[in-house]
Amino acid sequence: MAYASALLRDPARTYRDIDLAGRTAAADGPALVQLLYEELMQALRVAAWAADRDQYTTKSERVTRATAILFALEANLDFERGGSVSQALARFYAGCRKQVVEAAIGSNGDRFRAVAAELEEIAGAWRQARAA
Repeated sequence: MAYASALLRDPARTYRDIDLAGRTAAADGPALVQLLYEELMQALRVAAWAADRDQYTTKSERVTRATAILFALEANLDFERGGSVSQALARFYAGCRKQVVEAAIGSNGDRFRAVAAELEEIAGAWRQARAA
């Protein structure tokens, strides 16, 4: 009954959750990482939008989502096979998390957009690697 209630309150969000679950189930390792980057950048863009409009609940939800994705990306690094690249990515993800948390304190979306722009470079590299 609680699920039906949530569905009726926000059908668009329910659709997004179902769509994400479907895309996640069908994704292999590299595709899953690419999907996480897309979801992360989307969360940061929405957090920026919400910060600019003083939409505190939305901003909080998206900050939580972004930090969870950053933790997931870092937790799944293979330090044995990735060596210095994995170590550099771990430092990068930790830095992004710190920036996101600091941005969450204020009400300026520019800081969220800056983190998203930094992540876009790596996301682009993932897209290119998968296309090759």
